[in-house]
Amino acid sequence: MESDVRNSRHKHLSDHEVKSLIQQSQNGDTAARDRLVKHNIRLVWSVVQRFLNRGYEAEDLFQIGCIGLLKAVDKFDLSYDVKFSTYAVPMIIGEIQRFLRDDGMVKVSRSLKELSNKIRKSKDELTKQLGRSPTVNELAEEMNVSPEDIVFAQEASRSPASIHETVFENDGDPITLMDQISDESESSWFDKFTLKEAINQLTEREKLIVYLRYFKDQTQSEVAERLGISQVQVSRLEKKIIKKIREEIDFKPGGQ
Repeated sequence: MESDVRNSRHKHLSDHEVKSLIQQSQNGDTAARDRLVKHNIRLVWSVVQRFLNRGYEAEDLFQIGCIGLLKAVDKFDLSYDVKFSTYAVPMIIGEIQRFLRDDGMVKVSRSLKELSNKIRKSKDELTKQLGRSPTVNELAEEMNVSPEDIVFAQEASRSPASIHETVFENDGDPITLMDQISDESESSWFDKFTLKEAINQLTEREKLIVYLRYFKDQTQSEVAERLGISQVQVSRLEKKIIKKIREEIDFKPGGQ
């Protein structure tokens, strides 16, 4: 599979030529569609390599990646000031992740989803008993699970953000995630994906700390209160986490 991709040779297409082919494909031109797929074989394979060694054949993941590529062709808005490959990468990644999720192989397990349902029931019961919404620690104690599991189960039940989802409105004009990445290079998307893969190697508790600190912008004191530990412990754990992430990224091919 890899040798086939490596040996594939196609004439370089300019950004203008690519967008012209996309327009033709969106108008029903199958030849233009096939040419776009052949032109982006290496792009799909570069994404597929991130998902190898998970119990699936590379050929199967490649086919799923191609489905993501075709969806990107169909959904690409020619008014976007962005290269098609920059738009296509997260679409390919998303398609493969959906396949792995639906097949039960992603990190967020079905047991967490089941736990999420139990949390909702326990939360309703405790709210009636206490006359207020229970804290994470109170839920954890009631259900005999860790606070980390409570938070992760709640996050697992939320729908992932769409690339077209409105993230901010400026005087009534919606700004989507796609708008935010318009100025980013393809390499930055791969860099972010490499970081995500490194985070996936962390323990559940470490992932939670990363999520609260860097995605929710919570202070170490806020994280400590949520986890029921001291601020000093959070600080110590955070330093350990950053070290692990750096080592994981440096270990990957291309790491500096």
